[in-house]
Amino acid sequence: MRSMTGYGRASLEKENRNYQIEMKSVNHKYSDITIKLPKTLTYLEDKMKKQIGASISRGKVDVFVTFENNSGEGKDIIVNHEMVKKYMDAFYTLAEENQLALSIPVTEVIKLPEVLSVQTIETKEDVIEQEVMACLQEAIQHFVEMREVEGNKIKEDLLGRVEQVEKEILKFSEYSAGLVEEYVVKLRQRVKDMLQSDEIEESRIAQEAVIFADRTSIEEEVTRLKSHVMQMKNLLEEKKPVGKKMDFLIQEMNREVNTIGSKSANLEITNLVIDLKTMLEDIREQIQNIE
Repeated sequence: MRSMTGYGRASLEKENRNYQIEMKSVNHKYSDITIKLPKTLTYLEDKMKKQIGASISRGKVDVFVTFENNSGEGKDIIVNHEMVKKYMDAFYTLAEENQLALSIPVTEVIKLPEVLSVQTIETKEDVIEQEVMACLQEAIQHFVEMREVEGNKIKEDLLGRVEQVEKEILKFSEYSAGLVEEYVVKLRQRVKDMLQSDEIEESRIAQEAVIFADRTSIEEEVTRLKSHVMQMKNLLEEKKPVGKKMDFLIQEMNREVNTIGSKSANLEITNLVIDLKTMLEDIREQIQNIE
């Protein structure tokens, strides 16, 4: 199990090329990956997103990449000869018109705007790409490891909460036992009091008891709740992302508990419904942190 929050960092230094990649994530319903890259590496954005997406299914992930290329790899110095010629023509014209001596060192010429530029050599991009992706893979590994550490903590917490819910569900059967018999006794007494007679139409009492039992029976809901608890425990042991499934299960459990509450004819059951809804809400909030 993995948490959706995490942090990973990696750095790589090779032949005066320095790379540093940081990753951090927070909860998100879907996968949302944002990468901030230097301009010289923007062509790698799609490949990096695919590599990250292969390891992460949910969460808002922010990736920060820094790159310092102090080597000559992937670079070339371009001299704008046409611009140099225009500068020199202008200097000669200025010197002739004003009868000035002309002596300009080349070191001064290259300082002029648009004379020199550094360009990336496309044939060398493969080397840099391999190094970036290697650094990214290490950052992803650290990032996932932290998510798993946090996920295991959440798993332990959830398991304890689910087991407590399981114990509470068992109380429903205990509290609902004998409700029909109790209802029949009370109904018979009310009829006697109303008719002021011990002669009671038992068939009518039996009919009312059946209606009451059908209206207040929570056996099906309790059975489904037990099934959901078992599914929840199984999901806690899964090795793949289960956050969405668990969220769906909690919604189903809440629905069953609400149904039991609407059928409740017993104060103890009503109180238990309130306690269970509180427990399930705590579990739901915790599940929001799971990938």
